[in-house]
Amino acid sequence: MNIIFLGPPGAGKGTQAQKICDALNIPQISTGDILRRAMKEGTETGLKAKSFIDAGQLVPDDVIIDIVKERLAMEDCQNGYILDGFPRTVPQAEALETFATIDSVIELDVADQVLVDRLSGRRVCLKCGATYHISMLNGETKCAKCGDDLVQRNDDKAETVLNRLEVYHAQTAPLIGFYEKKGLLKKVDGAQGLDRTFAAIMNALGAKA
Repeated sequence: MNIIFLGPPGAGKGTQAQKICDALNIPQISTGDILRRAMKEGTETGLKAKSFIDAGQLVPDDVIIDIVKERLAMEDCQNGYILDGFPRTVPQAEALETFATIDSVIELDVADQVLVDRLSGRRVCLKCGATYHISMLNGETKCAKCGDDLVQRNDDKAETVLNRLEVYHAQTAPLIGFYEKKGLLKKVDGAQGLDRTFAAIMNALGAKA
């Protein structure tokens, strides 16, 4: 089963994608991961991507598309995969159609204000990587695992989250209409908790949780 995950930052795409991958025994394809892998392995497209990144530029669509195409041709993708972070735009989705057949598109639907509260309340331990939410900390400012200070990352600040959501709505949300017209879109409430969201996604895919 070839699946695309859509949803705004903080909706839980990465977490749910990994749970679905484990359940269906298929790989999770993240554009960030495959970019790093292609550059590390020194593939032709990886070296192209590196030249743009080293110059402080965004990697162009055609290079991203070639890297995704390379990755989907690998043996572990032959029984299915989840695309997380690609496509981001309608032109990328149109390009994807030239070399892949998508079976389902899962949209994790979470209201903007819920996402702002979820992300701006997040606190992380830079030492061990543990993540917390202020609603569960009861004023505690130290990591329960290693005792180091908990901090708010810059990209979790409310104004930054709002900017990230604006970019998402402007660039990626049109994909919702694109896949809805094709009858592939399945909307899932992403604010109902980890386990219930997972069960709802599996149900939408017609798979057993």
